[in-house]
Amino acid sequence: MKITKVAVVGLVLAMAVSLPSQLFAQKMRVGYWTSGFSLGFGAVMEQMKFAENQGLNVEWVKFAEVNGPTRAIVSNAIDIAFAAPSTNSIGIAADGVPVKIVLATQIAEAQVVVLDGSPVKAIGDLKGKKIGMSPPGSATHAIATAIFEQNFGLKPKEYSVAPGNEAQLAQFLSQKEIDAGVLRSVTLAQIDDVKLRRLASIVDEWKKLTKGNSPPILAVTIVYSDYLAKNPDAVAKFIAATRNGLQFGSKNKPRVAEILQKAANMNAKDARAYADQWDGAYIASFEPADIASLKRMYDIVKAAGGATKDAPDSVFDAAAYMRAKKIK
Repeated sequence: MKITKVAVVGLVLAMAVSLPSQLFAQKMRVGYWTSGFSLGFGAVMEQMKFAENQGLNVEWVKFAEVNGPTRAIVSNAIDIAFAAPSTNSIGIAADGVPVKIVLATQIAEAQVVVLDGSPVKAIGDLKGKKIGMSPPGSATHAIATAIFEQNFGLKPKEYSVAPGNEAQLAQFLSQKEIDAGVLRSVTLAQIDDVKLRRLASIVDEWKKLTKGNSPPILAVTIVYSDYLAKNPDAVAKFIAATRNGLQFGSKNKPRVAEILQKAANMNAKDARAYADQWDGAYIASFEPADIASLKRMYDIVKAAGGATKDAPDSVFDAAAYMRAKKIK
């Protein structure tokens, strides 16, 4: 039987229509850290398939260590690092790694707290005291120490620092091994047996320091430059998906808690406490004020010895974000 050219074309089109749409979707390797606050946003994005709903074929790559995504993007093992540490991301760009920062995704949110019966009534009373916070070199450490000095006149040499992670700091405080702690609100919400008193909000004090409304930014989305150059529409769709994920989490906290229970094996109480902090922890923005906040943060980290090189302004690429704002 003779097969005409028209018949062949028709057969090919029919086969194409029957194939899964994922085969034609833009492939994208996205990495995120499966702990801390990166876990919540990342798990919601992955489980609810916001990126896939934008027509993207996403391979979710998970890392057990906070700097895993940035290391992976350095070697081009992933295309996008979601919720990567902000100052570290700027630092690798300053070192010449071909990446672009395209979105702010996580707020450097924390509270300065003391035990309820502490004689410390204000930040100024911490002179000569021991304060627990993130280790030197971290963005939170640099922000907190800058706030103490510039907003309250408390210089670094006038107090000692006990470095540690959130769990360690909470334990130090409960055992009175430190006089005050810089702790995230989700950690405070999960503490039942110790009554604490808040002295200051890092976000509020940052806005006073910078005389602006943009919060300090703990994590960003970074994209391998070559991938962004070749797939600008795909990156814009991913940012649009992130914005949709942010809105979903804000409006559906019980569902977020359910996702966390499964993704992180959290108990129901801790998962709900985590989910309830969504609005204060996450962001999906890259306005000029956000970029200015990132630059100010990096300058503070650099002045504190946590970085040595400046990053060019071209590292902050808002084009995909502006395009994403027009996508539903």
